[in-house]
Amino acid sequence: MSLDIVIAGVGGQGTVLASRIIASAAMRAGEKVFTSETIGMAQREGSVVSQVRIGEPLYGPQIPDGKAEILLGLELAEAVRALPKLKPGGMAIVNSACLIPPSVARGESVYDREALQNYLREKTGICYLFDAFDLAREAGNVKSANVVMLGAFSCLPGLPFTAEQLLAAVLAAVPPQTGAVNEKAFALGRQVMGGK
Repeated sequence: MSLDIVIAGVGGQGTVLASRIIASAAMRAGEKVFTSETIGMAQREGSVVSQVRIGEPLYGPQIPDGKAEILLGLELAEAVRALPKLKPGGMAIVNSACLIPPSVARGESVYDREALQNYLREKTGICYLFDAFDLAREAGNVKSANVVMLGAFSCLPGLPFTAEQLLAAVLAAVPPQTGAVNEKAFALGRQVMGGK
């Protein structure tokens, strides 16, 4: 079994943490894993892309273009930017909320949320879009949006680990005082996908 996952977001969203949590869950399940990150201007809300490769055969940590089975988009525009990594007919789980770039805030460019969502639907085999920020706020902290996304991801069929193993990896990776918020965020992500 092999599985290639691309996670795209901006600095401060926990993109790298999400990739490490997935890798940890896979390793706990006895799988071989490679990860890599491209962090760019992460401290300034720049683009962050993480790649997780699980199983055999693994030829390195970089996923070739057009080969990832799953795209996990923590931010809408960054999900669109990462689409070349997704294989034809691949699946995307994307936070429909936007983080408006400074150039848009200054009126120098446009962020067309509806066009981006339509493009994702058109270019993916299956696309789940929902507002992870709203669910994270409901859980108690908007910073747990990455865990909402992991909860949604845990509902996908054919993962090499269980939802319980993924949640255990989440709780091992976050500060203990945030455990209850992150458990709720994970559960809300599962609920949006129809999981329990």
